[in-house]
Amino acid sequence: QVQLAESGGGLVQPGGSLRLSCAASGFALDYYAVGWFRQAPGKEREGVSFVTRGAGSTSYADSVKGRFTISRDNAKNTVYLQMNSLKPEDTAVYYCAIGLRVGDPMSDLEYDYWGRGTQVTVSS
Repeated sequence: QVQLAESGGGLVQPGGSLRLSCAASGFALDYYAVGWFRQAPGKEREGVSFVTRGAGSTSYADSVKGRFTISRDNAKNTVYLQMNSLKPEDTAVYYCAIGLRVGDPMSDLEYDYWGRGTQVTVSS
């Protein structure tokens, strides 16, 4: 059964860190590009970060550049999102998604399959 499962979310104080995981089962994640998206209450879903298949080139939204790092561990069939210096405006449900042919990595229309999301709350 094909499945993407996000984990690692939680409540953290401003300035803190979290590492999100996107674990794949039923298929080889390294054949796919992987994107992280987030959706805050009352807002549209937005692209956060992206890693290509293969060599693993990365890209980031301006709002997270320098604070978030995406990486992939093909042996564990998992992609990570390390989030540092978290801000209250980072509060959202975070989703990972996969795509075979991703043109615009920050567009959710480019992705074929999505996980169910994990909640990240940044608050004092």
